[in-house]
Amino acid sequence: MTSKDQGDERETRSRTPNFLETKEIKRLIGILSAAGGLELELEDQGMRLRIRMPEPQSRTEFVGIPSMAPGAFPGYPPATGAAPAAAAEASGEDGLPAGSVYVNSPMVGTFYRASSPDAEPFVGVGDRVEVDATVCILEAMKVMNEIKAEQAGEIVRILVENGEPVEFGQPLFILKVS
Repeated sequence: MTSKDQGDERETRSRTPNFLETKEIKRLIGILSAAGGLELELEDQGMRLRIRMPEPQSRTEFVGIPSMAPGAFPGYPPATGAAPAAAAEASGEDGLPAGSVYVNSPMVGTFYRASSPDAEPFVGVGDRVEVDATVCILEAMKVMNEIKAEQAGEIVRILVENGEPVEFGQPLFILKVS
């Protein structure tokens, strides 16, 4: 190698951006990784370096949740669903009128008696309902869910106020089964 070639090589090295050295690239990768970054691009003196990290693998983890014991909601009777008429007859000891059942909330949400604030309620005390008649709406995650009667009967009592949040299994109505 001639002295002119050695001088050209030194000049090229001095013009090469610092970020293109192996040691510096490793340092940049470490910083990018620690910061949780996915991509870094540097450009200097017409030279460009792009570091692209792989996408992190998304992981879904399932955690078991113990089931709630009957009567776990203080102040609310155990969720029994709309029981058949024979079971309703036997439920007199839990405060229900003879022949009545609870209409329980099938989900967590906000209870609404009507489809809109100025609309008539779906049902009122003393109203007769048929199977699959809408008795209320529960809003859950901005979705309005119509709750339907599972049995025909008469609404004896409305247990929840309009706009009130409700829990899964919480009684909403008392229905006298016909």
